[in-house]
Formats: sequence, C-alpha cells, structure tokens
Amino acid sequence: MRAFAFALTALVAAAVAVPGQAASDDKNRVVTIENVSSRTVREVYASPSDHDTWEEDMLGSDTLDSGETMRFNIDNGTDECLYDLKAVLENDKEYVRRKVDVCKVSKWVIGDAGDSLL
Repeated sequence: MRAFAFALTALVAAAVAVPGQAASDDKNRVVTIENVSSRTVREVYASPSDHDTWEEDMLGSDTLDSGETMRFNIDNGTDECLYDLKAVLENDKEYVRRKVDVCKVSKWVIGDAGDSLL
C-alpha cells in the first residue's frame, strides 16, 4: 500500500510539472523556481502574456518550501514563449513577472528581498 501511495504521489508531482502537449517548435519552456526566501511558496502561476486571467495554480496542493527548487514545464502546446509568472508566498506576498520569455529564461529565484530571472 505504501508503494502505491508513493507511486501516486510521484505521478501527481509529475503531472504538475509536465502538461500533456508540447509545442511543435521544440523550444525548451522549462523554468526552475528556486525558493531562497524564508517563507513557503504556496502558489505558482504561468499564463500566456496575452491572457487577462491566470491559469490554474501549477503547485496544486503541493508547496515549495524554503530552500527547495522545482522544475515547471510551461509549454501549453502552442509556440508561445512570453508568459506572465506569479508566485504567492504563505504570507500572501506576491512576486509577478510580466512578459517573461520562457524559451530563454531557465530559472526564477524567489527571495526575501526580491526575485530574479536567470
């Protein structure tokens, strides 16, 4: 039973990080989020920059604790590269980055004093 629970947890984690379809242009749209803040990140969003609303929380019921990193495949099956990114910490502080080229940016670092894209 524990093996099944572990396998199910791994499957859910993989589903969060890897959507079903890949774009036809073979560009890498994987962004690693590193939490170097003293707070837990409880929500992460990535929506195409031309959308007016945020897509679903990519973390789902998971969290990104202080000191942890997680990879997110932001590929939605189109050839879009410009996305708006949002991270919400446990204290409701938000970090928002607009028009991030996820085909070129590979890392987003969230810290107490701010955030940076690499």
